[in-house]
Amino acid sequence: MTNHDEAVAVRPLTLAWVRRHLEAGERIVRTEALQGGITAEMRRLTIGTRDGGTRDLVLRTFVNVEHAEDWLKREADALTLLTGTGVPAPGLVAVDPTAAHCEYPSLLMTHLAGRTFLDDEGWETRVPLLARQLVAIHALRPAERPREYAALTTADTVVVPKGADAAAWAAAIDVIRRPAPPYEGRFLHRDFQPGNVLFDVPPPSPAGARITGVVDWAATSWGPADLDVAHCSTNLALLHGPAWGLRFPEAYEEAGGVLAATANERLYWRVRDALAFSEEVQSVAQPWREAGRTELTTRTVEERLNSYVTALMYALG
Repeated sequence: MTNHDEAVAVRPLTLAWVRRHLEAGERIVRTEALQGGITAEMRRLTIGTRDGGTRDLVLRTFVNVEHAEDWLKREADALTLLTGTGVPAPGLVAVDPTAAHCEYPSLLMTHLAGRTFLDDEGWETRVPLLARQLVAIHALRPAERPREYAALTTADTVVVPKGADAAAWAAAIDVIRRPAPPYEGRFLHRDFQPGNVLFDVPPPSPAGARITGVVDWAATSWGPADLDVAHCSTNLALLHGPAWGLRFPEAYEEAGGVLAATANERLYWRVRDALAFSEEVQSVAQPWREAGRTELTTRTVEERLNSYVTALMYALG
């Protein structure tokens, strides 16, 4: 029997649209809000099947979000491309990027087992897994390339944290005033980080952890591998401390990935990504707190960002 109170959490037109994409005899028996998204509402829908079992789908809805149509089209294209590649991504069920049928632009996809891990414990075993997974994503050669990457910050929009190392930040901002270095293009996830990677729960042993899925493909792009590596590095630095941010590029190379040839080129991409976070520390930190990392206040994340940018400048600058 459908749990009516929970089913109506999905808006009526969207609910009708989802039902049209179910198999004959299937029905929605439960809905559950998923945490972690910054820009989209995410819900898990449990579907009752004809044989008495259940399967899960995920509904992603952008409410009053600029570029929603573009993001959903890119995600739908990416999920179609990823089918059969060995990269563990959701399967596309349906997409309504212009809200022709739903109240808001929406995408329906299969649900992947596993969960994100944002705690400090166990990253010695998980960082090499992240690195190997990212190398596999960058090895994809789509027949049709996604659009060129977009830079997420400029030298003039960087927000220097209170109490930051002024000399290090001034030098970092000067780095991104330079033209972007030449690069060999790769298929980029563009938001590859611990919040978008699912691990099995529980793993057979801490050393036996396994990635079960990579989600949120709405920003897929074509650009330098260094940019994806830099983005994951910044996230690790803010979640677990600057040392993990500095470690990830090494793990990527150990997994067979190829980064820019010179230290200056590598520094450019790492600094560009780190400085982009300066403009959105609050919106980045909030989902982490909601996921249980209550100690990651905006101020704490700003301090970690300062430490990481400073470490980059002294290590590579």
